[in-house]
Amino acid sequence: MKSSWYLKSKLTTWSLAIAVVMGAYGAMGSTAAHAQSTSGRIFGSAPAGETITASSTTGVHRHSKVNAMGRYTIGSLPMGVYTVALEKEGNAVDKRSNIPLTAGGGAEIDFACANDQCAESASN
Repeated sequence: MKSSWYLKSKLTTWSLAIAVVMGAYGAMGSTAAHAQSTSGRIFGSAPAGETITASSTTGVHRHSKVNAMGRYTIGSLPMGVYTVALEKEGNAVDKRSNIPLTAGGGAEIDFACANDQCAESASN
């Protein structure tokens, strides 16, 4: 039969191991939540195949190609104020200014599409 000292020692060792694992897991979880809460995204609809550019007042520039369904997303953007432009053949043809982006938030910016159809037709 094992002594009570031995059992207490095993229990303390296991308690310490569980506390270390839980602490490490908790630290990883808070880091992921913190990273998500410091950025946002801009999304919306636009003519399929075109390029959308988001530019902040702090110098951030990101691009996204509009997919075949006429949708785009520019994610992981730092907080700030943005100008979002629709580009055709490298030239801005339409833009929206003073778009505030907050932590963990998003802004939907839609651009006009011919005949209100942003998706590519099946015959293209």
